[in-house]
Amino acid sequence: MSVNINGEKFTTFADYINDETKVSKAEKAQVEFEAALIGKLIEAREAKGLSQRALAEISGVKQPAIARIESMRSTPQIDKLFKVLSPLGYTLSIVPMKE
Repeated sequence: MSVNINGEKFTTFADYINDETKVSKAEKAQVEFEAALIGKLIEAREAKGLSQRALAEISGVKQPAIARIESMRSTPQIDKLFKVLSPLGYTLSIVPMKE
């Protein structure tokens, strides 16, 4: 199966994301970071046995906002991330990049 993106055919998303003429290294890093962050958020929520609704109640972030974050339909503000991650026992930090 191929996908058309802006009139060009790509066999897979990986083909597109790895084409440096289409996606810069910084853009690729952002996509990978967001996917890893959201994956970890979902994993942590499920490990605590929390539904999105329960996480909403203890974090103060509305359940529809959590659903949008988890489905990557919105990019959360830093303050909202801290509100959601804190009850899950996580925080954000900045670490040096690997060479």
